[in-house]
Amino acid sequence: MRADRLLSLLLLLQNRGLCTAAELAAALEVSVRTVHRDVEALGTAGVPVLAERGRTGGYRLVDGYRTRLTGLTGDEAGALFLAGVPDAAKELGLGAVLATAQLKVQAALPAELADRTRQLQDRFHLDPASWFRDADPVPELARVAEAVWEQRVLRVHYRRWRGEVHRELRPLGLVLKSGIWYLVATPADATAPANVPTAALSLRTYRVSRILSAEVAAEPFERPPDFDLATHWTSVTRELADMLHQDTATVRVSPRALALLPVQFGRPGAEAARSAGPPDEEGWTVVELPVESTPVAVSDLLRLGPDAEVLAPPALRRAVADTVTALAHRYAGTP
Repeated sequence: MRADRLLSLLLLLQNRGLCTAAELAAALEVSVRTVHRDVEALGTAGVPVLAERGRTGGYRLVDGYRTRLTGLTGDEAGALFLAGVPDAAKELGLGAVLATAQLKVQAALPAELADRTRQLQDRFHLDPASWFRDADPVPELARVAEAVWEQRVLRVHYRRWRGEVHRELRPLGLVLKSGIWYLVATPADATAPANVPTAALSLRTYRVSRILSAEVAAEPFERPPDFDLATHWTSVTRELADMLHQDTATVRVSPRALALLPVQFGRPGAEAARSAGPPDEEGWTVVELPVESTPVAVSDLLRLGPDAEVLAPPALRRAVADTVTALAHRYAGTP
């Protein structure tokens, strides 16, 4: 709405001082021509906006002018928890709401605290996405978020590994993990007594990018009173790690590979490096490393190249040797 945009424009000028029309247009996601019209509208409404001409010019408020229209709406207050992840807020359809909320909070701060806030924004940035991968397209995310917020049944067309299915869900929460959105939900047809403990529910996790279509039903549902999304997600990630790590490999590694363990294997690699034994006469170290199934473990361990030697279990050592032998035959005739 234009009234919201005018307020955002006013707060931008109050918080930042002199701004060019192009800077204001970029912040408000509108055209420069729209900025000129909005500035004119603020002047008509009695807001003292000055236009400074020239290459270093722009718009600014008359010195000393401050607005007190800084009260947060319910949506703006709710969006503030996404302040560190603005891209996620945009995906949820809350980008403009979050931007307005931040401007209002900044405008309400004393001058010294407002300056401190700007300095922190200039010096620290949170980027939750993983390296070297594009974020999943999530066209149904805003609709899923609506169902979570409104506590309404969600009908989805979902793509699984084994094919596509239709499900009716009670959506309990959304999680952003390494740039990927997940929905925690229970089947809508699952029957349970009122006030049933969360532990007794059939909680499931759905990757939002695999939701092909979604419809928010009119039917509401009761949220489990003891459900805690953060606690549940911590439990899920631990269970997944335990399920994936089916065995432990004994690996002899060079100093270079020892330093690479946290990079290549994450937390298990870091823990293996910390608990490594003393180096031998060649400087190599023996570590105990949790691994997944044999084919996955072979692929992961070969990333360390000649700087690692699998000692045990015997089946994994043979699998690595067979793979290396096959590679040697494949490249034997290469000029």
